[in-house]
Amino acid sequence: MATQTTERAKAAPKPRTTRTRANGSKSDGGSTGALIGAAAAGVALGVAAMIGRKVAVQAPTVLAGDWDDALAAEHAATLKIFDAIEATTRDNTTKRAILLAQLKHALAKHALQEENAVYPALRDAGEVEAADHLNKDHGYVKQYLYELTNCPRDSERFLEIVRKFRVDLEKHVAEEENTLFPSLKAKLSEEANRALTKAMNKEGFKLA
Repeated sequence: MATQTTERAKAAPKPRTTRTRANGSKSDGGSTGALIGAAAAGVALGVAAMIGRKVAVQAPTVLAGDWDDALAAEHAATLKIFDAIEATTRDNTTKRAILLAQLKHALAKHALQEENAVYPALRDAGEVEAADHLNKDHGYVKQYLYELTNCPRDSERFLEIVRKFRVDLEKHVAEEENTLFPSLKAKLSEEANRALTKAMNKEGFKLA
Protein backbone atom coordinates (compact mmCIF):
# COMPACT_ATOMS: atom_id res chain seq x y z
CA MET A 1 0.00 0.00 0.00
CA ALA A 2 2.78 2.37 0.92
CA THR A 3 4.49 1.58 -2.41
CA GLN A 4 1.35 2.51 -4.41
CA THR A 5 1.04 5.81 -2.52
CA THR A 6 4.68 6.66 -3.31
CA GLU A 7 4.20 5.87 -7.01
CA ARG A 8 1.09 8.09 -7.18
CA ALA A 9 3.03 10.93 -5.57
CA LYS A 10 5.78 10.61 -8.17
CA ALA A 11 3.28 10.56 -11.04
CA ALA A 12 1.29 13.58 -9.82
CA PRO A 13 2.16 16.87 -11.64
CA LYS A 14 4.31 19.26 -9.67
CA PRO A 15 2.59 22.48 -8.62
CA ARG A 16 3.57 25.56 -10.65
CA THR A 17 6.10 27.65 -8.81
CA THR A 18 5.09 31.17 -8.00
CA ARG A 19 6.88 34.17 -6.64
CA THR A 20 5.52 36.44 -4.01
CA ARG A 21 5.78 40.13 -4.88
CA ALA A 22 6.36 42.86 -2.35
CA ASN A 23 2.63 43.69 -2.35
CA GLY A 24 1.70 40.12 -1.46
CA SER A 25 0.45 39.08 -4.93
CA LYS A 26 1.88 36.10 -6.70
CA SER A 27 3.68 35.83 -10.02
CA ASP A 28 4.14 32.81 -12.25
CA GLY A 29 7.75 33.61 -12.89
CA GLY A 30 9.06 35.58 -15.82
CA SER A 31 6.26 34.83 -18.31
CA THR A 32 4.19 37.92 -17.47
CA GLY A 33 7.24 40.15 -17.59
CA ALA A 34 8.23 38.67 -20.93
CA LEU A 35 4.76 39.31 -22.36
CA ILE A 36 4.79 42.90 -21.13
CA GLY A 37 8.26 43.39 -22.55
CA ALA A 38 7.22 41.98 -25.93
CA ALA A 39 4.12 44.19 -26.02
CA ALA A 40 6.17 47.27 -25.16
CA ALA A 41 8.68 46.41 -27.85
CA GLY A 42 5.87 45.99 -30.36
CA VAL A 43 4.43 49.38 -29.47
CA ALA A 44 7.86 50.99 -29.74
CA LEU A 45 8.41 49.46 -33.18
CA GLY A 46 4.98 50.63 -34.30
CA VAL A 47 5.65 54.18 -33.15
CA ALA A 48 9.08 54.18 -34.80
CA ALA A 49 7.56 52.91 -38.06
CA MET A 50 4.86 55.59 -37.96
CA ILE A 51 7.40 58.36 -37.33
CA GLY A 52 9.62 57.02 -40.09
CA ARG A 53 6.71 57.03 -42.52
CA LYS A 54 5.76 60.60 -41.57
CA VAL A 55 9.35 61.76 -42.04
CA ALA A 56 9.47 60.11 -45.47
CA VAL A 57 6.18 61.71 -46.57
CA GLN A 58 7.12 65.18 -45.34
CA ALA A 59 10.73 64.99 -46.60
CA PRO A 60 10.04 66.29 -50.15
CA THR A 61 8.34 69.35 -48.69
CA VAL A 62 11.16 69.99 -46.23
CA LEU A 63 13.85 69.50 -48.88
CA ALA A 64 12.10 71.89 -51.28
CA GLY A 65 13.34 74.81 -49.19
CA ASP A 66 11.46 77.89 -48.01
CA TRP A 67 7.73 77.69 -47.31
CA ASP A 68 6.73 79.17 -50.67
CA ASP A 69 8.99 76.85 -52.67
CA ALA A 70 7.74 73.88 -50.65
CA LEU A 71 4.11 74.72 -51.33
CA ALA A 72 4.86 75.21 -55.03
CA ALA A 73 6.46 71.74 -55.09
CA GLU A 74 3.35 70.29 -53.50
CA HIS A 75 1.17 72.08 -56.06
CA ALA A 76 3.16 70.45 -58.86
CA ALA A 77 2.97 67.01 -57.22
CA THR A 78 -0.80 67.36 -56.82
CA LEU A 79 -1.26 68.26 -60.49
CA LYS A 80 0.61 65.07 -61.39
CA ILE A 81 -2.06 63.11 -59.54
CA PHE A 82 -4.65 64.91 -61.65
CA ASP A 83 -2.68 63.91 -64.76
CA ALA A 84 -2.80 60.27 -63.66
CA ILE A 85 -6.53 60.38 -62.96
CA GLU A 86 -7.29 62.03 -66.30
CA ALA A 87 -5.33 59.29 -68.05
CA THR A 88 -7.68 56.60 -66.69
CA THR A 89 -10.69 55.07 -68.43
CA ARG A 90 -14.05 53.91 -67.11
CA ASP A 91 -12.62 50.40 -66.76
CA ASN A 92 -9.92 51.60 -64.32
CA THR A 93 -12.21 51.83 -61.31
CA THR A 94 -9.67 50.46 -58.82
CA LYS A 95 -6.95 52.76 -60.09
CA ARG A 96 -9.30 55.74 -59.87
CA ALA A 97 -10.13 54.84 -56.27
CA ILE A 98 -6.45 54.61 -55.34
CA LEU A 99 -5.58 57.90 -57.05
CA LEU A 100 -8.53 59.65 -55.45
CA ALA A 101 -7.30 58.49 -52.02
CA GLN A 102 -3.85 59.88 -52.84
CA LEU A 103 -5.38 63.17 -53.97
CA LYS A 104 -7.41 63.47 -50.77
CA HIS A 105 -4.35 62.90 -48.59
CA ALA A 106 -2.15 65.31 -50.55
CA LEU A 107 -4.73 68.08 -50.46
CA ALA A 108 -5.59 67.53 -46.78
CA LYS A 109 -1.94 67.84 -45.73
CA HIS A 110 -1.41 70.83 -48.02
CA ALA A 111 -4.52 72.61 -46.74
CA LEU A 112 -3.52 72.07 -43.11
CA GLN A 113 -0.14 73.68 -43.75
CA GLU A 114 -1.67 76.70 -45.45
CA GLU A 115 -4.65 77.18 -43.13
CA ASN A 116 -2.70 76.76 -39.87
CA ALA A 117 0.50 78.59 -40.82
CA VAL A 118 0.54 80.54 -44.09
CA TYR A 119 -2.93 82.10 -44.16
CA PRO A 120 -2.63 83.38 -40.57
CA ALA A 121 0.69 84.95 -41.58
CA LEU A 122 -1.10 86.60 -44.51
CA ARG A 123 -3.65 88.08 -42.12
CA ASP A 124 -0.92 89.33 -39.80
CA ALA A 125 0.67 91.03 -42.80
CA GLY A 126 -2.55 92.93 -43.51
CA GLU A 127 -3.89 90.63 -46.26
CA VAL A 128 -7.03 89.64 -44.37
CA GLU A 129 -9.35 89.65 -47.38
CA ALA A 130 -6.91 87.62 -49.47
CA ALA A 131 -6.42 85.05 -46.70
CA ASP A 132 -10.17 84.67 -46.25
CA HIS A 133 -10.62 84.29 -50.01
CA LEU A 134 -8.00 81.53 -50.20
CA ASN A 135 -9.52 79.79 -47.20
CA LYS A 136 -12.92 79.91 -48.89
CA ASP A 137 -11.40 78.25 -51.95
CA HIS A 138 -10.41 75.33 -49.73
CA GLY A 139 -14.08 74.85 -48.91
CA TYR A 140 -14.76 74.27 -52.60
CA VAL A 141 -11.83 71.83 -52.74
CA LYS A 142 -13.58 69.77 -50.07
CA GLN A 143 -16.81 70.00 -52.05
CA TYR A 144 -15.13 68.62 -55.18
CA LEU A 145 -13.60 65.78 -53.19
CA TYR A 146 -17.01 65.00 -51.73
CA GLU A 147 -18.55 64.88 -55.22
CA LEU A 148 -15.80 62.59 -56.52
CA THR A 149 -16.14 60.30 -53.51
CA ASN A 150 -19.85 59.88 -54.19
CA CYS A 151 -19.58 59.63 -57.97
CA PRO A 152 -19.41 56.09 -59.47
CA ARG A 153 -15.84 55.40 -60.61
CA ASP A 154 -17.05 54.12 -63.97
CA SER A 155 -19.26 57.15 -64.63
CA GLU A 156 -18.65 59.59 -67.47
CA ARG A 157 -19.25 62.34 -64.94
CA PHE A 158 -16.23 61.30 -62.85
CA LEU A 159 -13.71 62.82 -65.26
CA GLU A 160 -15.95 65.82 -65.86
CA ILE A 161 -15.76 66.65 -62.16
CA VAL A 162 -12.00 66.04 -62.14
CA ARG A 163 -11.41 68.44 -65.04
CA LYS A 164 -13.58 71.20 -63.58
CA PHE A 165 -11.86 70.67 -60.22
CA ARG A 166 -8.47 71.05 -61.87
CA VAL A 167 -9.38 74.31 -63.62
CA ASP A 168 -10.53 75.90 -60.35
CA LEU A 169 -7.54 74.54 -58.44
CA GLU A 170 -5.08 75.91 -61.01
CA LYS A 171 -6.63 79.38 -60.63
CA HIS A 172 -6.18 79.12 -56.87
CA VAL A 173 -2.58 77.97 -57.27
CA ALA A 174 -1.74 80.74 -59.75
CA GLU A 175 -3.07 83.40 -57.37
CA GLU A 176 -0.95 82.01 -54.55
CA GLU A 177 2.28 81.45 -56.48
CA ASN A 178 2.21 84.53 -58.72
CA THR A 179 0.82 87.20 -56.39
CA LEU A 180 0.05 86.54 -52.74
CA PHE A 181 2.92 84.32 -51.65
CA PRO A 182 5.68 86.44 -53.25
CA SER A 183 4.12 89.53 -51.66
CA LEU A 184 4.00 87.90 -48.24
CA LYS A 185 7.56 86.63 -48.46
CA ALA A 186 8.81 90.11 -49.37
CA LYS A 187 7.02 91.63 -46.37
CA LEU A 188 8.51 89.16 -43.90
CA SER A 189 12.01 89.36 -42.50
CA GLU A 190 14.47 86.55 -43.15
CA GLU A 191 13.93 85.32 -39.60
CA ALA A 192 10.13 85.45 -39.97
CA ASN A 193 10.31 83.49 -43.23
CA ARG A 194 12.40 80.82 -41.52
CA ALA A 195 9.88 80.66 -38.66
CA LEU A 196 7.01 80.33 -41.14
CA THR A 197 8.80 77.50 -42.96
CA LYS A 198 9.31 75.69 -39.65
CA ALA A 199 5.68 76.21 -38.60
CA MET A 200 4.38 75.02 -41.97
CA ASN A 201 6.44 71.82 -41.87
CA LYS A 202 5.29 71.17 -38.32
CA GLU A 203 1.68 71.29 -39.50
CA GLY A 204 2.42 69.09 -42.50
CA PHE A 205 4.04 66.46 -40.28
CA LYS A 206 0.71 66.02 -38.46
CA LEU A 207 -0.97 64.58 -41.55
CA ALA A 208 2.09 63.16 -43.32
